[in-house]
Amino acid sequence: MWAAAGINRPLLGGRTTPSAMNAQEIDVYVALPEGLYRHDPSAHTLHLVSAADVRRVTGYQDFVDSAPLELIYVADHARMKLVPAAQRESYASVAAGAMVQNVYLYCASAGLATVIRAWIDRHALAQAMGLEPDHQILLAQTVGYQAGLNLPRV
Repeated sequence: MWAAAGINRPLLGGRTTPSAMNAQEIDVYVALPEGLYRHDPSAHTLHLVSAADVRRVTGYQDFVDSAPLELIYVADHARMKLVPAAQRESYASVAAGAMVQNVYLYCASAGLATVIRAWIDRHALAQAMGLEPDHQILLAQTVGYQAGLNLPRV
């Protein structure tokens, strides 16, 4: 979680990834078998959003049903008041891309597998997550071990 949205400059509240005009518009949600959580970068903690297992809704591929961990990147456009409305989706997508890349780098260093997915039923997932209308699901990212390895699941 620190790689995706951690604070690496505490005095400034600076993050490990860029955000246009420091809007910090992306929330990272964590889907686990026991529930859905929202990451709080300031406290570096996870807050339970729902006790439901929403992993099966995070994508169309079969592996998402049993993935150990799904990250869901959600833009809160209400935080982007300084960004012109026509550019908010683009700016948020760039920020989410940087977050995803940091997770890829961490996974590579830790021997984990990861895959990013944009093929998502965003409406169904937004409903399952209880998102507000001005929240936009941008991407999902599966994290685990490569198939076929005899390793414990994360």
